[in-house]
Amino acid sequence: MGTLDGKVAIVSGSGRGIGRDIALRLASEGASVVVNDLDPEPAHETVEDIKAAGGHAIACVGSVTDADFAERFVGTAIDAFDGLDIIVNNAGFTWDTVIQKMTDEQWDTILDVHLKAPFRILRAAQPYIKANPTDYHRKVVNVSSVAGLYGNPGQSNYAAAKAGIVGLTKTLAKEWGRYKVNVNAVAYGFILTRMTEAVAGDDSFVEIGGRKIKAGVSAAVMERVKTSNPLGRPGTPAEAAGAVYVLCTQDTDYVSGQCLTVDAGSR
Repeated sequence: MGTLDGKVAIVSGSGRGIGRDIALRLASEGASVVVNDLDPEPAHETVEDIKAAGGHAIACVGSVTDADFAERFVGTAIDAFDGLDIIVNNAGFTWDTVIQKMTDEQWDTILDVHLKAPFRILRAAQPYIKANPTDYHRKVVNVSSVAGLYGNPGQSNYAAAKAGIVGLTKTLAKEWGRYKVNVNAVAYGFILTRMTEAVAGDDSFVEIGGRKIKAGVSAAVMERVKTSNPLGRPGTPAEAAGAVYVLCTQDTDYVSGQCLTVDAGSR
Protein backbone atom coordinates (compact mmCIF):
# COMPACT_ATOMS: atom_id res chain seq x y z
CA MET A 1 0.00 0.00 0.00
CA GLY A 2 1.40 3.37 -1.03
CA THR A 3 0.72 6.56 0.88
CA LEU A 4 -0.88 8.08 -2.23
CA ASP A 5 -2.91 5.10 -3.44
CA GLY A 6 -5.95 6.22 -5.41
CA LYS A 7 -4.76 9.80 -5.80
CA VAL A 8 -4.40 11.56 -9.16
CA ALA A 9 -1.54 14.03 -9.70
CA ILE A 10 -0.54 16.46 -12.42
CA VAL A 11 3.11 17.56 -12.50
CA SER A 12 4.20 20.21 -14.98
CA GLY A 13 7.68 19.99 -16.43
CA SER A 14 8.05 16.37 -15.38
CA GLY A 15 9.84 14.87 -18.34
CA ARG A 16 13.27 15.81 -17.02
CA GLY A 17 15.12 17.04 -13.97
CA ILE A 18 13.38 17.68 -10.68
CA GLY A 19 9.93 17.28 -12.21
CA ARG A 20 10.73 13.80 -13.45
CA ASP A 21 11.83 12.75 -9.97
CA ILE A 22 8.66 14.25 -8.50
CA ALA A 23 6.51 12.27 -10.94
CA LEU A 24 8.42 9.06 -10.25
CA ARG A 25 8.18 9.54 -6.48
CA LEU A 26 4.45 10.25 -6.48
CA ALA A 27 3.83 7.28 -8.77
CA SER A 28 5.95 5.00 -6.58
CA GLU A 29 3.61 5.85 -3.69
CA GLY A 30 0.53 4.90 -5.70
CA ALA A 31 -0.55 8.11 -7.42
CA SER A 32 -1.65 8.10 -11.06
CA VAL A 33 0.36 10.85 -12.72
CA VAL A 34 -0.14 13.15 -15.70
CA VAL A 35 3.38 13.84 -16.96
CA ASN A 36 4.08 17.04 -18.87
CA ASP A 37 7.02 18.24 -20.91
CA LEU A 38 7.51 20.69 -23.72
CA ASP A 39 8.95 17.87 -25.83
CA PRO A 40 7.24 14.51 -26.41
CA GLU A 41 10.27 12.23 -25.99
CA PRO A 42 11.10 12.96 -22.33
CA ALA A 43 7.43 13.03 -21.37
CA HIS A 44 6.76 9.62 -22.88
CA GLU A 45 10.00 8.23 -21.44
CA THR A 46 8.93 9.21 -17.93
CA VAL A 47 5.49 7.68 -18.52
CA GLU A 48 7.04 4.41 -19.68
CA ASP A 49 9.39 4.31 -16.68
CA ILE A 50 6.42 4.75 -14.34
CA LYS A 51 4.48 2.01 -16.09
CA ALA A 52 7.49 -0.31 -16.08
CA ALA A 53 7.63 0.07 -12.31
CA GLY A 54 3.97 -0.91 -12.01
CA GLY A 55 2.49 2.59 -11.83
CA HIS A 56 -0.06 4.52 -13.85
CA ALA A 57 0.77 7.56 -15.97
CA ILE A 58 -0.16 9.42 -19.13
CA ALA A 59 1.58 12.21 -21.03
CA CYS A 60 0.24 15.71 -21.69
CA VAL A 61 2.80 17.24 -24.03
CA GLY A 62 3.05 20.98 -24.63
CA SER A 63 4.12 24.34 -23.32
CA VAL A 64 2.57 25.48 -20.06
CA THR A 65 2.37 28.95 -21.63
CA ASP A 66 -0.03 27.89 -24.39
CA ALA A 67 -3.42 29.55 -24.03
CA ASP A 68 -5.29 26.22 -23.91
CA PHE A 69 -2.75 24.25 -21.89
CA ALA A 70 -4.22 24.62 -18.40
CA GLU A 71 -7.64 23.28 -19.37
CA ARG A 72 -6.04 20.46 -21.37
CA PHE A 73 -3.72 19.52 -18.49
CA VAL A 74 -6.50 19.41 -15.91
CA GLY A 75 -8.83 17.70 -18.38
CA THR A 76 -6.30 14.95 -19.07
CA ALA A 77 -6.28 13.96 -15.39
CA ILE A 78 -10.05 13.92 -15.15
CA ASP A 79 -10.57 12.07 -18.43
CA ALA A 80 -7.79 9.50 -17.94
CA PHE A 81 -8.00 8.87 -14.20
CA ASP A 82 -11.39 10.30 -13.16
CA GLY A 83 -10.00 12.72 -10.61
CA LEU A 84 -7.56 15.41 -9.56
CA ASP A 85 -6.02 15.41 -6.10
CA ILE A 86 -2.47 16.75 -6.40
CA ILE A 87 -1.21 19.70 -8.45
CA VAL A 88 2.52 20.34 -8.69
CA ASN A 89 3.53 23.49 -10.58
CA ASN A 90 7.14 22.73 -11.41
CA ALA A 91 7.82 23.65 -15.06
CA GLY A 92 10.38 26.34 -15.68
CA PHE A 93 13.82 27.46 -16.76
CA THR A 94 16.08 30.47 -16.30
CA TRP A 95 17.06 33.13 -18.83
CA ASP A 96 19.54 35.32 -17.04
CA THR A 97 21.18 38.70 -17.47
CA VAL A 98 21.54 41.91 -15.49
CA ILE A 99 18.53 44.20 -15.60
CA GLN A 100 19.99 46.83 -17.96
CA LYS A 101 20.54 44.13 -20.59
CA MET A 102 17.30 42.23 -20.02
CA THR A 103 14.79 42.43 -22.86
CA ASP A 104 11.03 42.56 -22.51
CA GLU A 105 10.96 39.11 -24.11
CA GLN A 106 13.23 37.70 -21.40
CA TRP A 107 11.14 39.27 -18.65
CA ASP A 108 7.76 38.26 -20.10
CA THR A 109 8.83 34.72 -20.98
CA ILE A 110 10.07 33.89 -17.48
CA LEU A 111 7.07 35.50 -15.78
CA ASP A 112 4.73 33.62 -18.11
CA VAL A 113 6.36 30.25 -17.41
CA HIS A 114 6.86 30.56 -13.68
CA LEU A 115 3.88 32.64 -12.56
CA LYS A 116 1.18 33.02 -15.20
CA ALA A 117 1.14 29.33 -16.11
CA PRO A 118 0.64 28.13 -12.50
CA PHE A 119 -2.10 30.75 -12.07
CA ARG A 120 -3.88 29.43 -15.16
CA ILE A 121 -3.55 25.79 -14.08
CA LEU A 122 -4.95 26.52 -10.64
CA ARG A 123 -7.76 28.60 -12.11
CA ALA A 124 -8.65 25.75 -14.46
CA ALA A 125 -8.69 23.25 -11.59
CA GLN A 126 -10.98 25.26 -9.30
CA PRO A 127 -14.35 24.34 -10.88
CA TYR A 128 -13.61 20.62 -10.63
CA ILE A 129 -12.31 20.88 -7.06
CA LYS A 130 -15.34 22.88 -5.94
CA ALA A 131 -17.82 20.54 -7.65
CA ASN A 132 -16.18 17.36 -6.34
CA PRO A 133 -15.61 17.59 -2.57
CA THR A 134 -13.62 14.88 -0.82
CA ASP A 135 -13.31 13.51 2.69
CA TYR A 136 -9.53 13.84 2.42
CA HIS A 137 -7.25 16.78 1.74
CA ARG A 138 -6.18 17.61 -1.78
CA LYS A 139 -2.71 19.09 -2.24
CA VAL A 140 -1.09 21.87 -4.26
CA VAL A 141 2.68 22.33 -4.27
CA ASN A 142 4.13 25.29 -6.16
CA VAL A 143 7.85 25.34 -6.90
CA SER A 144 9.61 28.54 -5.91
CA SER A 145 13.31 29.26 -5.33
CA VAL A 146 15.60 30.87 -2.81
CA ALA A 147 16.08 33.50 -5.55
CA GLY A 148 12.46 34.47 -4.95
CA LEU A 149 13.09 34.82 -1.21
CA TYR A 150 16.47 36.55 -1.21
CA GLY A 151 17.15 37.69 -4.79
CA ASN A 152 20.02 36.65 -7.03
CA PRO A 153 22.21 38.79 -9.33
CA GLY A 154 21.26 38.43 -12.99
CA GLN A 155 17.87 36.93 -12.20
CA SER A 156 15.48 39.83 -11.71
CA ASN A 157 12.90 38.10 -13.93
CA TYR A 158 13.22 34.69 -12.29
CA ALA A 159 13.37 36.10 -8.75
CA ALA A 160 10.29 38.24 -9.33
CA ALA A 161 8.36 35.26 -10.68
CA LYS A 162 9.40 32.99 -7.83
CA ALA A 163 8.51 35.65 -5.26
CA GLY A 164 5.13 35.93 -6.94
CA ILE A 165 4.62 32.17 -6.58
CA VAL A 166 4.96 32.52 -2.81
CA GLY A 167 2.30 35.22 -2.79
CA LEU A 168 0.02 33.11 -4.98
CA THR A 169 0.54 30.14 -2.67
CA LYS A 170 -0.35 32.06 0.48
CA THR A 171 -3.45 33.55 -1.14
CA LEU A 172 -4.73 30.24 -2.52
CA ALA A 173 -4.22 28.62 0.89
CA LYS A 174 -6.74 31.12 2.26
CA GLU A 175 -9.14 30.81 -0.69
CA TRP A 176 -9.08 27.01 -0.97
CA GLY A 177 -9.05 25.99 2.67
CA ARG A 178 -12.84 25.72 2.49
CA TYR A 179 -12.41 23.08 -0.22
CA LYS A 180 -10.11 21.03 2.04
CA VAL A 181 -7.04 21.82 -0.09
CA ASN A 182 -3.56 22.41 1.34
CA VAL A 183 -1.56 24.88 -0.77
CA ASN A 184 2.17 25.11 -0.10
CA ALA A 185 5.41 25.95 -1.89
CA VAL A 186 8.97 24.69 -1.89
CA ALA A 187 11.88 27.09 -2.42
CA TYR A 188 14.84 25.23 -3.83
CA GLY A 189 18.45 26.17 -3.35
CA PHE A 190 21.14 24.77 -5.64
CA ILE A 191 19.85 21.49 -7.10
CA LEU A 192 22.00 19.69 -9.67
CA THR A 193 20.11 19.48 -13.00
CA ARG A 194 20.92 19.97 -16.68
CA MET A 195 20.46 23.72 -16.15
CA THR A 196 23.02 23.90 -13.32
CA GLU A 197 25.68 21.31 -14.12
CA ALA A 198 29.22 22.70 -14.13
CA VAL A 199 30.64 23.50 -17.56
CA ALA A 200 34.20 24.16 -18.63
CA GLY A 201 33.46 26.99 -21.05
CA ASP A 202 30.85 29.56 -21.94
CA ASP A 203 29.24 27.71 -24.85
CA SER A 204 26.88 25.30 -23.11
CA PHE A 205 23.26 25.81 -24.18
CA VAL A 206 19.95 23.96 -24.08
CA GLU A 207 17.14 24.52 -26.55
CA ILE A 208 13.82 25.40 -24.95
CA GLY A 209 10.85 26.33 -27.06
CA GLY A 210 13.07 27.09 -30.03
CA ARG A 211 15.33 29.36 -27.99
CA LYS A 212 18.96 28.65 -27.17
CA ILE A 213 19.31 29.26 -23.44
CA LYS A 214 22.68 29.30 -21.74
CA ALA A 215 22.94 26.46 -19.26
CA GLY A 216 25.34 25.39 -16.57
CA VAL A 217 27.57 27.25 -14.16
CA SER A 218 31.32 27.58 -14.07
CA ALA A 219 33.52 25.23 -12.08
CA ALA A 220 34.35 28.19 -9.81
CA VAL A 221 30.69 28.78 -9.02
CA MET A 222 30.17 25.08 -8.36
CA GLU A 223 33.11 25.12 -5.95
CA ARG A 224 31.62 28.10 -4.10
CA VAL A 225 28.35 26.20 -3.79
CA LYS A 226 30.17 23.32 -2.18
CA THR A 227 32.12 25.47 0.26
CA SER A 228 29.15 27.63 1.31
CA ASN A 229 26.70 24.75 1.73
CA PRO A 230 26.58 23.20 5.22
CA LEU A 231 26.34 19.73 3.65
CA GLY A 232 29.20 20.49 1.27
CA ARG A 233 27.34 19.64 -1.93
CA PRO A 234 24.41 20.56 -4.18
CA GLY A 235 21.09 18.84 -3.73
CA THR A 236 19.89 16.05 -5.99
CA PRO A 237 16.61 15.96 -7.94
CA ALA A 238 15.50 13.03 -5.78
CA GLU A 239 16.05 15.07 -2.62
CA ALA A 240 14.15 17.98 -4.15
CA ALA A 241 11.30 15.62 -5.02
CA GLY A 242 11.20 14.31 -1.47
CA ALA A 243 10.21 17.71 -0.13
CA VAL A 244 7.31 17.90 -2.59
CA TYR A 245 6.23 14.37 -1.71
CA VAL A 246 6.03 15.18 2.00
CA LEU A 247 3.69 18.10 1.26
CA CYS A 248 1.45 15.73 -0.73
CA THR A 249 0.86 13.30 2.15
CA GLN A 250 -1.79 13.29 4.86
CA ASP A 251 0.97 13.99 7.40
CA THR A 252 0.80 17.64 6.26
CA ASP A 253 -2.98 18.03 6.33
CA TYR A 254 -2.66 20.92 8.81
CA VAL A 255 0.16 22.63 6.92
CA SER A 256 -0.95 25.26 4.42
CA GLY A 257 0.23 28.60 3.10
CA GLN A 258 3.86 27.71 3.86
CA CYS A 259 7.06 27.92 1.83
CA LEU A 260 9.49 25.14 2.68
CA THR A 261 13.09 26.14 1.96
CA VAL A 262 15.07 23.21 0.53
CA ASP A 263 18.68 24.36 0.54
CA ALA A 264 20.49 22.38 3.29
CA GLY A 265 20.48 25.43 5.56
CA SER A 266 22.58 27.60 3.26
CA ARG A 267 20.59 30.77 4.03
